[in-house]
Amino acid sequence: MPLLSDPSPEPKGSSHDFWLVLLRGLIGRCPHCGKGRLLRNYLKPVDHCSVCAQAYGHIRADDGPAWLTIVLVGHILAPILLYVIPNSHWPDWVSMVVWPSFAFILALLILPRAKGLFIGLIWRTGSVGSEK
Repeated sequence: MPLLSDPSPEPKGSSHDFWLVLLRGLIGRCPHCGKGRLLRNYLKPVDHCSVCAQAYGHIRADDGPAWLTIVLVGHILAPILLYVIPNSHWPDWVSMVVWPSFAFILALLILPRAKGLFIGLIWRTGSVGSEK
């Protein structure tokens, strides 16, 4: 049984590097082998890896990926807006089309990567919860 002060308890039978697992989740690959897909659709995780048969269907990321996406989109978009808006002479309608569209596209790009990151993190730390 791991001690409470252990920062990274590993899943049973795993000795994977913490950062490698997070990188694999970020790119949408199986955190265990790095070869199989982690998501079968845009945000639906696979039940198990098609290469190594590691189970992922019981891992729920819940609101973590959405939270991370909102934080990242806000931190990317806010400095750009604070620089461009005062220094541009665009009509208002252009700003009302460009900036929400940019935020929407950015969120669509970040969300599946954030989901993979959270699934990898949850799998690596072994904190899958009671839904196992």
